[in-house]
Amino acid sequence: MTLEQLRIFTVVADMLNMTKAAARLHITQPAISAAIATLEDRYSTKLFDRVGRRLELTAEGRSFLPEAQAVLDRAADARRALDGLAGLMQGEIRLAASQTVATYWLPRKMADFALAYPGISVHLQVGNTTQAAALLQQGAADIAFVEGDCSEFPLLGKVVGADQLRLYASVDSPLVGRELTADCLQAATWVMREAGSGTRDHLAAGLAATGVQVEKLRICLQLPSNGAVLHTLDNKDLIAGVSSLAAASRLSAGRIAELKWDLPGRDFHMLRHPERQLGRAAAAFVNAIG
Repeated sequence: MTLEQLRIFTVVADMLNMTKAAARLHITQPAISAAIATLEDRYSTKLFDRVGRRLELTAEGRSFLPEAQAVLDRAADARRALDGLAGLMQGEIRLAASQTVATYWLPRKMADFALAYPGISVHLQVGNTTQAAALLQQGAADIAFVEGDCSEFPLLGKVVGADQLRLYASVDSPLVGRELTADCLQAATWVMREAGSGTRDHLAAGLAATGVQVEKLRICLQLPSNGAVLHTLDNKDLIAGVSSLAAASRLSAGRIAELKWDLPGRDFHMLRHPERQLGRAAAAFVNAIG
């Protein structure tokens, strides 16, 4: 039994889908399947049942999961201790971030840190807000950066940045340049980020605060990235709400237009687990963020 096998098992147990687990871990699905099969064969114990197209943990799998996670937590503690002994000449930092933060705000911070501490490896996993917070909660990341609400997890948060959500459409949209009303927006056809996205949560809250009944919006597509959402706006019949950071390049190139509707700003949060001590490398990154 290896730490990598345990790590794969815990992620598959969380996702209950080998394809999604492979995407999170950045390895192939056959490698995921082989790791699970090796564990099951070595100990003559079935860890998952396949029910239709979905995986379910067996009773043995449910019993094994907290033990596997405890081993991974201890290994992470040992790694952080060694990083501390080695000082800041070497080490590893595991970051998780939601998409807007990971794409438009965090890379410059990572680059500055990498230049200052070239011996430290900085790894980034990207998902939506819920996924990034879950990685931190599970011990698969040392620090997380999100723009959404993750109050479902008992994590420590600090505001480290901000952006503004805006509404956008094709430059050919009949809504461009008009004074809009709530009824007008509710009659429009929308493209949204997926459930669990901080962008979607903040957009829904912001629209509700400005009198738009979110539950009555006509949503024709739900997509997993800001870029995908923005690409759909080549169609003049669609509108969307995303970060002004995400839309900036397409806006300046004249490919989309901003609609006249004010939405409240939002904060970016840096998250830490309250019961896990940061290694010296991760602590240095936190200090560099400020």
